[in-house]
Amino acid sequence: MAALHHQAAFLNTQGAPLYYEVAGQGDAVLFIHAGIADSRMWDEQCHVFAPHYQTIRYDIRGFGRSQIPAGPFAYHADPANLLRFLKVERAHIIGNSFGGKIAIDFALTYPEHVASLTLVAPSIGGTNPSLEVQQFAEEEEALLAKGDLEAATELNLRTWVDGPQRTPEQVSPTVRQRIHDMQYHAFTVPVPEGAEEIELQPPALTRLAELHMPTLIIVGEYDLPHMLLLAQELGKQLPHAQQMVLPDAAHVVSMEQPELFNQHVLAFLQTH
Repeated sequence: MAALHHQAAFLNTQGAPLYYEVAGQGDAVLFIHAGIADSRMWDEQCHVFAPHYQTIRYDIRGFGRSQIPAGPFAYHADPANLLRFLKVERAHIIGNSFGGKIAIDFALTYPEHVASLTLVAPSIGGTNPSLEVQQFAEEEEALLAKGDLEAATELNLRTWVDGPQRTPEQVSPTVRQRIHDMQYHAFTVPVPEGAEEIELQPPALTRLAELHMPTLIIVGEYDLPHMLLLAQELGKQLPHAQQMVLPDAAHVVSMEQPELFNQHVLAFLQTH
């Protein structure tokens, strides 16, 4: 088999460079990573999807190699600008956690560019954080204020990678280490003076019924209880959604159960 075409580059958009990678040919699949990782979290997906699809992944602003602009920017504008630059009319969008929130906001703003949505433990714009997430955020903020990036990273691993039902020893050390490195790096990315996020208005929570594209919702059984509830609620509100809970995984299902994840998502994409 011929080697797959692979490109890694930067797109200057919204006033700062956005890092992206493209591999393979065919219908486009765009991966948007979680807020504790960067585009490397999709390593086990891209090499499996690229023989069948044009696979695109990028680092969200402030993660990996993408910079935060020194002015107003919208997270959901980046996938639109990237797809336009790559001359992709429509793509299957796959987003995890914060990447799921971006995927939903993008799909609401540019529905004509979305062939399908795969939402993995997604956040939703306009929801109030649960008590446990509020406590996590306060603890994280306190550790970052002290400059203790290592402890703040470990807090993220305990909360999102291990989940409330498992000890660190019950989780793959390789997965933990990979997410540790991505999250620690994200804490070191500078936020320039003047950076300002433009939120989608009205927020996604009030507009879910507008999402008419086929949607697959995936969560891991060991995720935070409120993430499982959020996924259930989303499944009820989206007109064309199916949902599944995958075993032996918490918030980052695609890294903990890559083969199972790939199998379900590829089957879903093939029917749409």
